[in-house]
Amino acid sequence: MFAVPENTVASAETAPTVHPALIAREYAAARERWAHLLRYDPDERYTALVHRTPDQEVWLMSWLPGQGTDLHDHGAATGAFTIVSGELTEHVLHRGVTHELGVGQSRVFGPGYVHRVHNAGPDPAVSLHVYRAVRTMRGVEPLSRVS
Repeated sequence: MFAVPENTVASAETAPTVHPALIAREYAAARERWAHLLRYDPDERYTALVHRTPDQEVWLMSWLPGQGTDLHDHGAATGAFTIVSGELTEHVLHRGVTHELGVGQSRVFGPGYVHRVHNAGPDPAVSLHVYRAVRTMRGVEPLSRVS
């Protein structure tokens, strides 16, 4: 699954090889770039910065069963994430939909994209995330239609 929300379509001047979803998938395939950073934290989702340039950041995240984020957006940042191992569930507020994501699947996000991601499965999950612009995670009050 590779979904592109309306507000995250790359402009015509942007080379397709620099799309954040393609970069996330490239990093996912290059385990030697991040395997040494992988940890699991029994108390909270683990994150590690893999690579930073002036234009983007690449983050590794591990999710034990039951771990996840609160409902949030990423401020002005655009980006994408790709599942490396395990399965994650994403709840998207705008459309009120839920996506079950497995290995190799990616999701794209942009400004105003409010979601929650969690590991509802029985096994650990690993994902790689690419953020463009300033990465900020802003909490959002849940609505009754989002569970």
